[in-house]
Amino acid sequence: MIMRKGDVSFKRESVDTSARGILRLHTTRHPLLYEVNTRILLNELSRKAGKRITLATIPEEVIDEWASLGFDAIWLMGVWTTGKVGLKIAREFAGLHDEYRRALPDFEPGDVIGSPYAVKSYSVSRSLGGNKAMLTLRRKLEKRGLGLILDFVCNHTARDHPWVSRFPEFYINGTPGDEVGHPDLYFRATTTRGERTIAYGRDPTFPGWTDTAQLNHMHGGLRRRLIELLEKISEMCDGVRCDMAMLTLRGVFERTWGERAKPEDGQCAEGEFWKEAIDATKEKHPGFLFVAESYWDLEWQLQQVGFDYTYDKRLYDRLLREGASSVYDHLCAEAPYQQKSLRFLENHDEPRAAQSLSSPTWHCAAVAITGTVAGMVLFHDGQLEGRTVKIPVQLGRRPLENPSPLIQGFYKRLLECLNTPVFRQGTWQLLSAKPAWHDNSTWRNFLAFWWNGGVHGRRFIVVNYAPHNAQCLIQLPLEDADSGTLEFRDLMGPSVYYRERPVLVTKGMFFDLPPYFVHLFDVKQAHV
Repeated sequence: MIMRKGDVSFKRESVDTSARGILRLHTTRHPLLYEVNTRILLNELSRKAGKRITLATIPEEVIDEWASLGFDAIWLMGVWTTGKVGLKIAREFAGLHDEYRRALPDFEPGDVIGSPYAVKSYSVSRSLGGNKAMLTLRRKLEKRGLGLILDFVCNHTARDHPWVSRFPEFYINGTPGDEVGHPDLYFRATTTRGERTIAYGRDPTFPGWTDTAQLNHMHGGLRRRLIELLEKISEMCDGVRCDMAMLTLRGVFERTWGERAKPEDGQCAEGEFWKEAIDATKEKHPGFLFVAESYWDLEWQLQQVGFDYTYDKRLYDRLLREGASSVYDHLCAEAPYQQKSLRFLENHDEPRAAQSLSSPTWHCAAVAITGTVAGMVLFHDGQLEGRTVKIPVQLGRRPLENPSPLIQGFYKRLLECLNTPVFRQGTWQLLSAKPAWHDNSTWRNFLAFWWNGGVHGRRFIVVNYAPHNAQCLIQLPLEDADSGTLEFRDLMGPSVYYRERPVLVTKGMFFDLPPYFVHLFDVKQAHV
């Protein structure tokens, strides 16, 4: 079957599901996701090889490295076909040029390849090798147990998407003249139904994204087309990361667009789009994952309509700006919410962690927290080396940067720890610190977690999340521990401690740690 023009233009020659191995993504309670800027990756590999590298010809050692680091899935960001209008705007929009030059001091116009989030067609870009190359790469990933996540941009399309011309009713329409009075919100388009004024895609708190056109999620015909698209995309990958997913929640959408969201042809949709779309997709592909980019504290609502994981921007903000007590309060949320949260310290929209966090030790402490709480963990291409330059998504090149040995070494040890059955299959618990002595308030700077992996063992994480020394006592959940002496062996450093279980039960375990210090203990019965 071949889809209609303007939809997913590929033959349904997906990987034979009967031959698939078991993906780690479907067998772990604590999945690790790695975001790759696909266009930059292939450009760098091509320069290094002296020839064109496509998705099909990514060197085996690159894929082997992804697998050896313990990732469960690769998010290939930026694979879909974009249009000439988006490229022209990305190259000419003056407001972006300062951003380009900050990222690339030797910036040239040819470095601009357009935003991957102004999608013209859900077919893999020919510059990356097309759909066939993607399917070849997917087979290689599956052989190593790696899942594949791709983007789904539901709120808007490219301005030169075929639907703009053929189905203008699928978009938010303004009134003639809006494009003159509000050029930051509307543009004029020639369609099969005559000249139309159409809204740019946007977040209601910002001006429009001028390379995009705003879809109308109240239109039933549009919803049916989008669900068809999702079902076809699901033939190519194991899940989708849904861009700005909260914008299409019914309440948000109606508040943003008001009467303009009322379809002119009467095809008004009922209920939540995401529930309808997720249910339809999972009916055919039960294991297919939906990951929501989400903000405004709407994560729980998105989880209720079917998302498997939602961005935890609140944790990110608290780690950067509010300190340990605020992080602790956030992590007190109910277990189902925690389990469906996606934790991150950076992604393509946020500044580099090595830039945002003013010291390598702070960076390491923050990633130890995001990596060892319940839910999915996102790591971003370049994060593991301590890159500091945030790359605009419109660029196809990034500057050379020397890795930070301290940060690189910490990530290597952390990922080795996370790639064990205790974290993969165990249960997570937030622990409470208490004062080590009267009038010592530094105990509030501690965060501590416990992972119980049953027969696979236990892990105990302790972090002094403050720029100064701190002391505390931590009560441990030792109900199922053997009596006698317990060994606490730090998997991130050389420390080994021996403590008597009765003392730990009655008093707790004492810590006096330097600024932003991390312990990740393997806890077991001592043989001394």
